[in-house]
Amino acid sequence: MTTDTTGTAARDGQSRRGGPADSPFVRACRREPAPHTPVWFMRQAGRSLPEYREIRANVPMLESCRRPELVTEITLQPARRHGVDAAILFSDIVVPVAAAGIDLDIVAGTGPVVAEPVRAAGDVERIRPITRDDVSYVDEAVRLLVAELGDTPLIGFAGAPFTLASYLVEGGPSRTHAKTKALMYGDPDLWHALCARLAEVTLSFLRVQVDAGVSAVQLFDSWAGALSEADYRRYVLPHSTHVLTGLADAGVPRIHFGVGTAELLGAMGEAGVDVVGVDWRTPLDVATRRIGPDKAVQGNLDPCVLLAPWPVVEAEVRRILDEGRAAPAHVFNLGHGVLPETDPDVLTRVVALVHELSARPAE
Repeated sequence: MTTDTTGTAARDGQSRRGGPADSPFVRACRREPAPHTPVWFMRQAGRSLPEYREIRANVPMLESCRRPELVTEITLQPARRHGVDAAILFSDIVVPVAAAGIDLDIVAGTGPVVAEPVRAAGDVERIRPITRDDVSYVDEAVRLLVAELGDTPLIGFAGAPFTLASYLVEGGPSRTHAKTKALMYGDPDLWHALCARLAEVTLSFLRVQVDAGVSAVQLFDSWAGALSEADYRRYVLPHSTHVLTGLADAGVPRIHFGVGTAELLGAMGEAGVDVVGVDWRTPLDVATRRIGPDKAVQGNLDPCVLLAPWPVVEAEVRRILDEGRAAPAHVFNLGHGVLPETDPDVLTRVVALVHELSARPAE
């Protein structure tokens, strides 16, 4: 099947010339030659932009994710300001979980807080499947954005089952994930039932975005780095694989990212992805050896570097571009999200520098 009006990749896997499917970002994700190394930033649509803070004033986070016009404007802000090679949908990883019937809120300064954490089989049963109607505001926002962005690709995203499960079991953010691991080790049947249900919710959520016209998707497993490789393979990989391979026929690149995942990079690359995101701790040439030669890499400037003097930023950008040449293709990004105190002008300069240093002669 194809989407006729968006310019995104054909759903039968055949790329069209022109439009987002032929953009430097999508080409790099597919390990195809691109005119320059594409660059975008995680959390580029967010708290570092004064225009974002202004438009979000007095609007709760979950509410802002449910207003298509607001989502559209926030998503477009960094594309306008920075000239990035891709926009990423403004949303939150708990949006589909809330749509699935879980009572939660995103508390400023804390993060997602769950009213009744998962403790037993009955709690898992409360997580119902979602339909397009449950997240119609996301469908509408994506369609508005595709029309506005033109040739610039839009990235859709979702949280991976492990990270979502961690929030639901802990009741909120956690440094140790102790309750999560206790459930995982102590009641593996319940754990796998929880993750399987979350995998279906996540896959449905990403399908809505793909059908609405996104050009790529990213699965965030923010907390997977808390696990050993053995535990990751046993308790997490099957569920992330279910999500990512469930999009194999979608015709869009799939990116997988986690924090602190140096020892998991090879396993994450096995989950059915085109691109593996790498945080700042692992050099991209080392990451490429772990992931293998058949995946592009994304990353991996330390977000804190952006707070340093410009000569330091420039030197680090050059280093990462050099290390990224070891990969079959490289999408420049941060090793995690933009910090709120980042000067937006520095982000704009980084985009221009990456484009300048990586420019390739036309074939």
